[in-house]
Amino acid sequence: MAVGIIRLALAVAALASLHATAQDWPNKPVKMIVPFPPGGGTDTVARPLAAKLGQILGQQIVIDNRGGAGGTIGAGLAAKAPPDGYTVLLYSVHGAVAAAAYKTLPYDLQKDLVPVTTAAIFPDVLVAANRVPAKTLPELIGWAKANPGKLNCGSAGNGTSRHLSCELFNAAAGVNATHVPYKGTGPAMQALIGGEIDWVFEALGSAVGQIRAGTVRPIVVTSAKRSPALPEIPTAMESGLAGFEITSWYGLWVPAGTPPAVTRKLQDAVVKAFADPELKDTWAKLGAEPGGSSPEAFKALIDADVAKWGKVVREAKITLD
Repeated sequence: MAVGIIRLALAVAALASLHATAQDWPNKPVKMIVPFPPGGGTDTVARPLAAKLGQILGQQIVIDNRGGAGGTIGAGLAAKAPPDGYTVLLYSVHGAVAAAAYKTLPYDLQKDLVPVTTAAIFPDVLVAANRVPAKTLPELIGWAKANPGKLNCGSAGNGTSRHLSCELFNAAAGVNATHVPYKGTGPAMQALIGGEIDWVFEALGSAVGQIRAGTVRPIVVTSAKRSPALPEIPTAMESGLAGFEITSWYGLWVPAGTPPAVTRKLQDAVVKAFADPELKDTWAKLGAEPGGSSPEAFKALIDADVAKWGKVVREAKITLD
């Protein structure tokens, strides 16, 4: 009986500790793991959002870039972190793709991490190197068909949504471009600017600066409608590629076991962040929809993309270790 009483007391103490953690969270800096190198699309979302959340929560949100393996290394670190609210993961649609593409992962996206809220939703854009002779999608497809196996499509890494976008485009357009993986969006974009690769698919928010600077050539956006941020770029569908629609999203997760009260505070803080005109304007310039969805809505988005990209993985016969 004494052992039972001790166990009960320990359980009560643990619950009390979690309650106390939730009540005064955050009382120290919070680490936000970004599972890609600095300078990519995830950083474009993470840094302004972290700064605004820090103001709202009264504690610094410290960015920790942990790139590699299509974001799965950083996601694995977040999944194994103490569930006390002081480690947050800002991941993207790549997480849903990895769940579909990798044979094994060091975590289970749907069990080891809890979705909190969306951070941004972007149309994707197909951008080509300036040396590429094509200026429209029909011209690009025609050039690729005239050079089978000689052209390439870069990506942020094997098993990312950009990788699968290359495969999806090959199938939809009837072309045969070789996939070239890089260690993140930043390196892939630099390779494109340098003319090492022919085209990439990227979230508009991380490509918009290079597009406006003229260092890369936009061909199409892959959303259902043109982006208000760059309305002169046509969609893939209006350019003749029926049904070709890809969007990118970014969101926040916490390790499983994090007190629900902490998750609610974090989601509330994101909603408040996007009520700020400055952050809303930043997102509008990037061509993004603001985040702040409910955890349930975010989970539904994740589940839908795991199913969508799983189909692409199976049809392209992609397997990653």
